[in-house]
Amino acid sequence: MAAATSDAAAAATNESSGGEQKTRHSEVGHKSLLKSDDLYQYILETSVYPREHECMKELREVTAKHPWNLMTTSADEGQFLNLLLKLIGAKKTMEIGVYTGYSLLATALAIPDDGTILAMDINRENYELGLPSIEKAGVAHKIDFREGPALPLLDQLLEEDANHGAFDFVFVDADKDNYLNYHERLLRLVKVGGLVGYDNTLWNGSVVLPADAPMRKYIRYYRDFVLELNKALAADHRVEICQLPVGDGITLCRRVK
Repeated sequence: MAAATSDAAAAATNESSGGEQKTRHSEVGHKSLLKSDDLYQYILETSVYPREHECMKELREVTAKHPWNLMTTSADEGQFLNLLLKLIGAKKTMEIGVYTGYSLLATALAIPDDGTILAMDINRENYELGLPSIEKAGVAHKIDFREGPALPLLDQLLEEDANHGAFDFVFVDADKDNYLNYHERLLRLVKVGGLVGYDNTLWNGSVVLPADAPMRKYIRYYRDFVLELNKALAADHRVEICQLPVGDGITLCRRVK
């Protein structure tokens, strides 16, 4: 079983012999699909950074020094998740793929003081890099971090009937080749009316590129899995969906049955 991670190993190898896709923007975690970098910078400087929690800014700056910093959730997506969770009144949540915890902190700041986040990742070291900022924000008590592959942990949860339909929200930012495996399990764990958010569903814009277009190795490797996921979600009548061009693309799935 593939591990729950934000594609760390793949992101470390980001060149392809056939060419390279370069990030146009200097912001760490920049994954905007906007054609104008100036417009994206305007969004950050006008609407995102002025309202960013000081501990999230601190964590973002710590993550910027990490060699795999492109894996982090973008600041605008973090802001979106924080507001979304408040709007739906989420209390019991889950995150698959944590990295240094920027989206995790956005979630922890959004849910009530007695809310919980079951957080899964194969790399505790990355999580602990962001933990001081999470503790400084006073929300570490909401997080139950589990190190290891996500699928066995999800199967363990499903063994207990009390976990069925128990989660209000799940955010998935892990190994794309397992997204559909996660989906089948998560639809049993999230409540009817609850949300599952899948990150990177526009995958650096590669979903509309010809198969022989120049791509970084990790982009090319996961591209077909993302295409398969998008097709499956569009046809899944157990959920209502909305795919948004925030960050690298996020698809929200509301369980309806």
